[in-house]
Amino acid sequence: MRKDYLAFFVSLFLSRLADQILLFIVPLVVFQSTNSASLAGLAFFVESLPRFLAFPVCGALCDKYSPIKILHMSQVYRALLCVLAMALYGIFGGISWVVALSALCGVLTTQGIMAREVLMPYIFQHYSYTKTLSYSQIADQTGLVLGPLAAALMLEMWPWHWVVVWIAGLFLLADLSMLAWQRFSQITLDVFEQHQDIWMQPLKIALGHIHNLVELKKIITLAVGVNLIVGVTLATSAAMVIGHHSAGKDDYAALQAAGAVTTIVILFLLARIVLPLRFLGGGGYLMIATGAFISALSPNLPGYVLGFLLIVGFDKMFNVYMRTIRQQVIPPQDFGKTVGVITLLNNVSQPLAGLLVALLASPLGTQNVILFLAVLASLIGAFAMWWFAKACDPILTSFPKINQEIKK
Repeated sequence: MRKDYLAFFVSLFLSRLADQILLFIVPLVVFQSTNSASLAGLAFFVESLPRFLAFPVCGALCDKYSPIKILHMSQVYRALLCVLAMALYGIFGGISWVVALSALCGVLTTQGIMAREVLMPYIFQHYSYTKTLSYSQIADQTGLVLGPLAAALMLEMWPWHWVVVWIAGLFLLADLSMLAWQRFSQITLDVFEQHQDIWMQPLKIALGHIHNLVELKKIITLAVGVNLIVGVTLATSAAMVIGHHSAGKDDYAALQAAGAVTTIVILFLLARIVLPLRFLGGGGYLMIATGAFISALSPNLPGYVLGFLLIVGFDKMFNVYMRTIRQQVIPPQDFGKTVGVITLLNNVSQPLAGLLVALLASPLGTQNVILFLAVLASLIGAFAMWWFAKACDPILTSFPKINQEIKK
């Protein structure tokens, strides 16, 4: 592998590893401190909402300024915030600092995600976008594999606040890898004239593309359904494994790692096997919905594990479909701002799912909340396929780039 590719993937891996460790410990610390699934769901809502709300602004910034500089800022500032938050924890105490830290780091994670999204077509110009997404997400998911395992091991050795300090070190290592990538890379970024405004004008342009391109409306609708299921799964997994099924935190870590391994296997197959985009989207959505029903209805831990693995594994398969479509149809000069708005619309259902868990878990039970959202996501998927079927078919066939992607 080329040195610049290796350095880019190492940076992606380390950044994801640090972010995943932080995401792992927040609901775990809250649940272990309060023994409340509702408060764990509320913590997930608080930590996840800011990262999604930041997508439109971060996307516009990546169109206006160098995405390389933005990526450096994302990693360095996350390291500094980890140190600052733990200093405040040492002075004042309380678990609210780790929740606030996760929320702020989530915004900077969004900044890094958008910068990498804009950079990838330039870095991997000699590969199809679908294959590029598959390989880059393998590096991303490897961080997901090791994140829970590393978090569980670190929590055995140190209190959680010292683990956060180690997370800061990982973010700094990720930035050093990016500096190495810059040294080896020879890419030249296209520069497009942009408006001075990073708020209303980019938002207006992005909404115009979403309104005019039926493909974007379809993937947004489907992604809302997917992220309802992903959101409720992330918000309740600790409570379901540790509380409902009476397992330990090591079992919880092993479940998270198994989900990431499943995802890596699926992504590796997608990089090697040519599948039609419609199969990636429709098949991924169907398997995610099936996993949600299995998780909700299973009376034992093995059944829940099966449902969980279907959800987290095929979520990335659907993600490859969605990102391939939008890369093909969005104009390059408006890519960052449009993807930022799309990602916000796609993912707003994730914190909503966490909020619903916080409101409904106590009166209805966690499993019933998962079942309710599984039914709702299935209805959204059925509606999207029916509503957009006739509108999308002739348009998809009119885009040579998409047809070429399907044939590759």
